[in-house]
Amino acid sequence: MAEKKGFFKRLVQGLTKTRDNIAAGIDAVFSGFSKIDDEFYEEIEEILVMGDLGVRATESILENLKVKVKEQRIKDPAECKELLINSIREQMEVGETAYRFEEETSVVLVIGVNGVGKTTTVGKLAGKLKDQGKKVVLGAADTFRAAAGGQLAEWANRAGVEMIGGQEGADPASVVYDAVAAAKARGADVLLCDTAGRLHNKKNLMEELKKINRILEREYAQAYRETLVVLDATTGQNALNQAKQFSEVADITGIVLTKMDGTAKGGIAVAIQSELGIPVKYIGVGEGIDDLQKFDPGQFVDALFCREKGPEENGME
Repeated sequence: MAEKKGFFKRLVQGLTKTRDNIAAGIDAVFSGFSKIDDEFYEEIEEILVMGDLGVRATESILENLKVKVKEQRIKDPAECKELLINSIREQMEVGETAYRFEEETSVVLVIGVNGVGKTTTVGKLAGKLKDQGKKVVLGAADTFRAAAGGQLAEWANRAGVEMIGGQEGADPASVVYDAVAAAKARGADVLLCDTAGRLHNKKNLMEELKKINRILEREYAQAYRETLVVLDATTGQNALNQAKQFSEVADITGIVLTKMDGTAKGGIAVAIQSELGIPVKYIGVGEGIDDLQKFDPGQFVDALFCREKGPEENGME
């Protein structure tokens, strides 16, 4: 529980720039308008779009808000604030089966372009799963980037899990083949594979992923499949574009958003889910192993709008 509490505080802190971007603007609208009219809704729309929530999510949030305002016969703009916050949260619900890979023998492929924190995310995930009592094997299938294997080996060491790697430039699919053999031999619960993500060369990436998928289907058919794409939240709309491109080459089941602590574009978490229908499953707000957590829409919205989480969350624990 302490970890969760600490994370909420870091999230509140980490979302400062995003909050200044979105929540402050929304507060100004609610205090500046005396009636709910088209202009009121237009102002909110502009703030949400500028806050990187994306056009589709914003439209959906506003439709939802208008319906609730009508149903509840609300006349005072100030009374809409909670409804708006709840509408934003509803856009991001992750769903009951989001973490099914934790419950059964599974393979988790992690993809993403260089520099987004992909290898670090794999290492942190390995540590989290190990802490849950899972037997984890890491596959270092990003053989393209010289430092990736060494970086992952460091994380494997820290997390106390086994890593299967290949030489720099080795065929990633052959590394996955060896990693599957090791996972089966050791009775691993989760095989976590770090893979290269080179979007500028989409054709190669596509072929590489197809090859990896063929090996997994043939050698590890019984394993549940999860494919996570790691995105850097500080890049805002660019992260959304990357997610779109990756979804063209892979069957993505979830998003990991890193660097949430340094961005004014945290609203992208809402946009990605709405635009692509792919849930954000993890968010990162720092370098430590506990700075990667499962995405909790309620917690995210509370941190974004600085809503209190009870006395134990307010420095009184």
